[in-house]
Amino acid sequence: MSDIEEASDTLAEVNLDDTLKPLTENLESDPNSSLKDIVVTIGATVPTGFELTAADEVKEKLGSQSKISKDRGKIYFEISLEKLSQVHRLRSVDNLFVIVQEFTDYQFKETKEDTLKDLEDLVKKLPWTDPLKVWKLNTNLKKKKTKHKKQNQQSSASKEKLNDDGGKDRANQKDADKELLDHAQNTPDLKSAEQNTEKTQEIIVADDQSDGKDEFLTITGNENQAGDCKKGEAEDQVLKFRVTCNRAGDKHSFTSNDAARDFGGAVQDYFQWKADMTNFDVEVLLNIHNNEVVVGIALTEESLHRRNITHFGPTTLRSTLAYGMLRLCDPQPTDIIIDPMSGTGAIPIEGATEWPSCYHIAGDNNPQAVKRAANNICSLLKKNQNKESGTSWGIPIDTIQWDICNLPLRTSSVDVIVTDMPFGKRIGSKKKNWDLYPACLMEMSRICRPGTGRAVLLTQDRKCFAKALSKMGHLWQKGHTVWVNVGGLHAAVYLLKRTLERAGEKRSYW
Repeated sequence: MSDIEEASDTLAEVNLDDTLKPLTENLESDPNSSLKDIVVTIGATVPTGFELTAADEVKEKLGSQSKISKDRGKIYFEISLEKLSQVHRLRSVDNLFVIVQEFTDYQFKETKEDTLKDLEDLVKKLPWTDPLKVWKLNTNLKKKKTKHKKQNQQSSASKEKLNDDGGKDRANQKDADKELLDHAQNTPDLKSAEQNTEKTQEIIVADDQSDGKDEFLTITGNENQAGDCKKGEAEDQVLKFRVTCNRAGDKHSFTSNDAARDFGGAVQDYFQWKADMTNFDVEVLLNIHNNEVVVGIALTEESLHRRNITHFGPTTLRSTLAYGMLRLCDPQPTDIIIDPMSGTGAIPIEGATEWPSCYHIAGDNNPQAVKRAANNICSLLKKNQNKESGTSWGIPIDTIQWDICNLPLRTSSVDVIVTDMPFGKRIGSKKKNWDLYPACLMEMSRICRPGTGRAVLLTQDRKCFAKALSKMGHLWQKGHTVWVNVGGLHAAVYLLKRTLERAGEKRSYW
C-alpha cells in the first residue's frame, strides 16, 4: 500500500497495542479485558446505489458480512477493534460511525410531546460504553497520525537545511536527527492525560452493568482534576458535542430539529458535555428512517472521498463513486483503462491508486480540465514521495488532451472504458447529447477489445443514452444498471460488454 493514501493509511502505522494500553489500564473492573476483544458495529455511508459494492469490499478486506440499511446509502458491519485502522482504508465509504444501538421497529408515540419525551429518556438506557471506547481509540489514532505528519515535516525541513549548509558534516546531521527524534519521543501525548486520570478512576468504580457514563468521564477527565495540573497548564475541559439528526419518512409528528434539540439536551444533562454546533469534539448521530432508529457516534470529521483530488472542476466526481464504477468492471492485471472524458481525473487517479497493476489514461478535450488532472497527479506524486531519499515511485497514469470522437488510439487496444458522461446541465446541453452520445459509443467500440472489453458509463441523460445504445446493439451488450444519486440528480451507471463484432475503422493509426 503506497503513501498516496496517506490521509487514511497513516492510521495503520500506529502501533495499536500502544494505543490501546492506556484504555485497558483504566478497566479496573476487569483487568483481563482487552479492547481487541470488543466487537462493535460500524455504520458507513456510501454512494447511493453502491451499497452492494461497498458490502463486497468489506467482505473482501475485513472478512465481515454487511447488512444494508433500509435507508439507502448506508451499510452496517461488525469488527473487532484491532481492525479499526483498516476500516479507514475502505475505498467505497464516505463517512464512518460506530453504532450505539439500532432499533429496527421503533414505536413512536402519537403526540409530538410524548415522542420527544421518549427520545430524551432513551439516552439513559443506551449502551454507551463500547462505542465511547471506539470513539476514544479513533481520536487517539487521528492525533498520533497528525503528530506523525508533523514529525516527518520537521525531519524533512531539518535535513534540507543541513544539506544546504556546506559546513555541516554527516555527524552533525545525525546529531540533529537524533535531537529531533528525542524531542518527538518526549512530546506529551494522550498517554500522559490518561495517567492523570488514574486517581479519579480509583474513586469512580463502575459496576458490571455500567452504562459507560462514569468510565468515559474518567477517561476524558473532569474539572476536579484541574488541581493536579501544573501551574500554567490549561485545565481539563469538558467535551464539546453536537447532535445531528437525519430523518426520512412522512409519518413522524416531529421535525429533525425537534429530535436533535431534545435528544441533545438529554445527552448534555447525562454526560455534562457542552453543546457546540461548529467546534465540537463528539458528534452524536440520530438517524431516523420511518420506524428504523439508529444512534451512533461519528468517527470521521469529513467525508473520506476527499482523498485524491486537490484541484476541483465544476463536475468533479467523488472518489468513492469513482471506485464503485471501477469495481463494477472488475479490472485485471495489465488491463489498459481509459477515461476519455476524465475532467479533473477522479476516475483514473482512483484507479491508479487502487489498481496499480493496470495502466490508466485520463483524457479530455478541455485544456483547463487536462491541466487540473495533471496537477492532481502531481499532488499524488508528492504524497508518494519517499521521505528519506526525496524520490517518487510514480504511479501508472498519463493524461492527454484529445477529442472523444476522434481518439488517437489503436483499434481494439483498450480493455476498459470508465467515464462520467456529460449530463447536459453544467457541461454541454441535452440537445448536443443527441449527437454526442452515439458518436462516443461508436468511437469507444472501435478502441475497445471485441469479446473481452467492457465499459462503465455514468449519465443522468438516460433517455438520450438509451436511444443511442439501441442503435449500437451489435457492438455493445448492456449488463446490469446501477441507479445512483449524484448531487441530488437521479442518474444511472451502465455496465456494457463489447461484442465480438468489429467496429469499422475510419482511419489507420501509426
